[in-house]
Amino acid sequence: MKKILLFITISFLMISTTYSQNNEKKYTIRTIAFYNLENLFDTINDPSINDEASPMMELKANRSKVYWDKIDKLASTIAQIGADMANTSPAIIGVSEVENRSVLEDLVKNKHLIKKEYGIIHYDSPDKRGIDVALLYQKKYFKPIFHEVFNPNIYKGNFKVFTRDQLLVSGYLDDEMIHVIVNHWPSRSGGEEKSRPLREKAAYQNTLIINQIRKNDVNAKILTMGDFNDDPINASFKEVLKTKSEKNEVDETAIYNPYEDMFRRGFNTLGYRDKINLFDQILISEPLLDKGEKDFSTYKMYKAMIFNKRFLTIRKGQYKGYPFRSFSNGGYTGGYSDHYPVYMYLIKEKK
Repeated sequence: MKKILLFITISFLMISTTYSQNNEKKYTIRTIAFYNLENLFDTINDPSINDEASPMMELKANRSKVYWDKIDKLASTIAQIGADMANTSPAIIGVSEVENRSVLEDLVKNKHLIKKEYGIIHYDSPDKRGIDVALLYQKKYFKPIFHEVFNPNIYKGNFKVFTRDQLLVSGYLDDEMIHVIVNHWPSRSGGEEKSRPLREKAAYQNTLIINQIRKNDVNAKILTMGDFNDDPINASFKEVLKTKSEKNEVDETAIYNPYEDMFRRGFNTLGYRDKINLFDQILISEPLLDKGEKDFSTYKMYKAMIFNKRFLTIRKGQYKGYPFRSFSNGGYTGGYSDHYPVYMYLIKEKK
């Protein structure tokens, strides 16, 4: 077993002094995040989808107890993401692997999140297992004005692949318009090479959404996030989305991926069969990128990170160093998710 490097040690200077040498500046800080919730299914059989294949429905006993324990653990985790700098949980968080709106309502009503007053944007997707993506947002910080889902229309031979929709939500983060795309691209089932074209087609659908946004606003602030089932260096990013890892290479047509450099340095958001991957990412358009101008008169990305706290990680045994997943070998482990959340801070100088 390889020893997997999972923890990021980041020393922060206080934002109030980071970009000021002589005069202290104050900044508004908002956290944007994404979290794969690992099969957040309820305990009720839905005959319209194959939820019988979910780990929750495969449990022989204590489903209700397991469900509410998982809800509590996920809510507790979300409440902590970015709180050390922003003094609150994420203003916006995209999620994947949720069965329906009901499980999201249970999540945001949990004791760890209920006071945050999260809104929910969710559509049922055509995925055969019934897993969806969604967006949660703190109503006091984000005001959605438009949302739509896009089916990537992926075919394998003559057969349609029933995968997750891509969710677009546009709205005002405080007083600034931003656009968020939430993704969960096709899995690597059958092997990376055979399934690669499916994710490249999903990436192409992302380019169509981004182009649609830019048609109305060439300087649009766009974030595309998700469990992409690809690493930042794969063709879906580098050749289809044409992502860049160097800030000076990003122009108005490009997308910046802060997670590519992390991946090259050995960081990850999941482990599988003794291999590490960084499938969970948040990418941004140029107007959200500070290239050294240190002009934070509007929202710009300050830092992008992986929320890989010790409590989210297996401490010992064969899978030491992997994310502490909820389900394994047909049973409940008492863990959180098989993915780490990812997040970034957007900051703006207070007037």
